[in-house]
Amino acid sequence: MTKSDSRPRVAALVGPYLSGKTSLLEEILRQCDALDRKGSVKDGNMVGDATPEARARQMSTEMNIASIDYLGDPWTFIDCPGSLDMMQDAHNGLLIADAAVVVCEPGRDRALTVAPILKFLDRHEIPHVIFINKMDTAEASVAETLEALQGLSDSPLVLREIPLRDGGEDVTGHVDLVSERAFRWQEGKPSELIELPENIKGREEAARTELLESLADFDDALLEQLLEDVVPQTGDVFEHMTKVLQDAAMVPVFFGSAEHGNGVRRLLKALRHEAPGPEVTAERLGEPTGDGEAAARVFKTLHAGHAGKLSFARVWTGEIADGMTASQGRISGLSKAMGQKMDKVAKAGPGEVVALGRMEDVQTGDLVSASGKAGGMDWPAPLAPLFALAVHAADRSDEVKMSGALAKIIEEDPSISHDSNPDTGEMLLWGQGEMHLMVALDKMQSKFNVEVASDRPQVPYKETIRKSTSQHSRHKKQSGGHGEFGDVHLDIKPLARGEGFTFGDTITGGAVPKQYIPAVEAGVREYLSRGPLGFPVVDISVTLTDGQHHNVDSSDMAFRKAAQQAMREGMPNCNPVLLEPICKVAVSLPAEFTSRIQRLAAGRRGQIMGFENKPGWDGWDEVEVQLPQSEMHDLVVELRSMTMGVGTFEWEFDHLQELQGKEADQVVALRAQAAE
Repeated sequence: MTKSDSRPRVAALVGPYLSGKTSLLEEILRQCDALDRKGSVKDGNMVGDATPEARARQMSTEMNIASIDYLGDPWTFIDCPGSLDMMQDAHNGLLIADAAVVVCEPGRDRALTVAPILKFLDRHEIPHVIFINKMDTAEASVAETLEALQGLSDSPLVLREIPLRDGGEDVTGHVDLVSERAFRWQEGKPSELIELPENIKGREEAARTELLESLADFDDALLEQLLEDVVPQTGDVFEHMTKVLQDAAMVPVFFGSAEHGNGVRRLLKALRHEAPGPEVTAERLGEPTGDGEAAARVFKTLHAGHAGKLSFARVWTGEIADGMTASQGRISGLSKAMGQKMDKVAKAGPGEVVALGRMEDVQTGDLVSASGKAGGMDWPAPLAPLFALAVHAADRSDEVKMSGALAKIIEEDPSISHDSNPDTGEMLLWGQGEMHLMVALDKMQSKFNVEVASDRPQVPYKETIRKSTSQHSRHKKQSGGHGEFGDVHLDIKPLARGEGFTFGDTITGGAVPKQYIPAVEAGVREYLSRGPLGFPVVDISVTLTDGQHHNVDSSDMAFRKAAQQAMREGMPNCNPVLLEPICKVAVSLPAEFTSRIQRLAAGRRGQIMGFENKPGWDGWDEVEVQLPQSEMHDLVVELRSMTMGVGTFEWEFDHLQELQGKEADQVVALRAQAAE
């Protein structure tokens, strides 16, 4: 067995929803003597998932961090959310981890849910192992699960153990393929070492040979031994396993049952002896290494009530101390996390994960150092938004309070954003899905005492015209003293789609003095914010061709009002038509579900423009679809429902398209009703 690395290391637990990550964390903490009593998801008394939002949904809604010791070695375990809605937290936790444990359920049908995680790990070359959970049943098959997972992974997978089964075919233990020792599981206790059963020796030899041949692909000396029928020493095999894991060249596969504590100790021992240390990870990431100034990467921000803002960071070099002054401000308190419990510490060295207190100017992804010049990796941009809700404070007097709470929510989860739609006047809250935003709104109330109302966003429809017209209008008003007089002749014409708005004049002889022409344009522009159908007007040309003025009563105001009147009177004669925004959507999904996109697109008045294999994703397609923006609102919900939760998309505005018939009449009627 290789010697363990005693420097502080970090392992991230990742996997799809319901795979059992949080139960695995709870069992790890129990086996490391960090817990007196193991909690459960059902009872809501676990170290992880302790927030009201997580307990209400019985699922992880943000990462859970626990720093402990295992056999004298310091470890931090990060339990990452499994839902794609919360994947930003998972990505941030994985980026600073030395290794990841991918937790999945057994069976071909569940393997697909792991695909996005495996792709992220492969893309970032993060060392990882797979733990097939819930393996204490007769129908659970390691071989079938491994085969299905291999089709999703760019890196080769290799079994580190094979199952032992009793007469009823339930899995009762495992055989370690490196040490060739057999263990019988005992609930709540360490596994019992037993003699290798005769009826499994043939299968064990075949599986071990396959393991060694896979390792030989990365080591010429081992390949020579196998060709010469030399049996490698057990210690050498462990060293080979350590190297391929640390190089992210191969993925070892373990199995067990987190709920019953089976196979977890074997997993912990593999991590202890084979996972890389912080210096290797820092070098892989391009982070500071060696004896430079103290530097730590912030990967999670949390606003913790009376404790204030906490910036969870991993130290790469030097020593971070309480009271230290960094370029971003003074560190006011250091602590280590055990779920929701925070324990104060005076300092932290390379590899450790600590929460930096009250660093108001530090954001997730920042590198904290004394000089601010420590360098390091470029932190990836947040995930692009896929779903929006129109939001406002339930109590209008809380609008300012809501803005402050939103800023903190976005600090905690950078994949949430907000903006104001200039066409509809709504504030839009953007995220990865409906559940993602509902969790954010729940936090607004539970953490920041702000109740936020939400609704489906309005669609930014526009309108344009099909016909040209000429309109003469005069604004004249007498009210004692100076009056108001403005007289204009406007030519109103349609433009090609996408050309916007143009204004010009052909005035000669001073019929409308030059100083009033900008006022005419201003009046036209003001009208265009709401056309005859009730929407902003686009793709239109207006030309001032003639007019009259009065030496005393004419003014900017009078000509602006005359221009507005001319537009109001002339536009209904131009055959106005509604325009709806059309989006270009690139849908990514497993090829086995591609045929369903036709039905999805047709049901949303969309059009498939083509599809191709998704680059770098074997067995996945990328389908280009054009969809009306009015049909985009819950697209991510339906797409994930039809793809076992793994389908996703990217989108952008493409063009405006005429909308006619019943749909257009309904839109215009609703707009008129809202205006009343």
